[in-house]
Amino acid sequence: MKTLVIVGFLGVIVYNLFAGLYYMLADDASSKRTVNALTKRIGLSVALIALVAIGIATGIVEPHGVGR
Repeated sequence: MKTLVIVGFLGVIVYNLFAGLYYMLADDASSKRTVNALTKRIGLSVALIALVAIGIATGIVEPHGVGR
């Protein structure tokens, strides 16, 4: 379940990234859709990092220990 949530977040983040690219290429200069799509992407990225950090702190997510 936790893997599905992380993959879902990553999918939505990539979707917003490409939506921002599309809006940048298709819209005129006065449109705010590019900024809104990229703002959502940044917000989702911060939320994902926070969820993973909380998951590690509570023991729900266990790091695999690469580099130890």
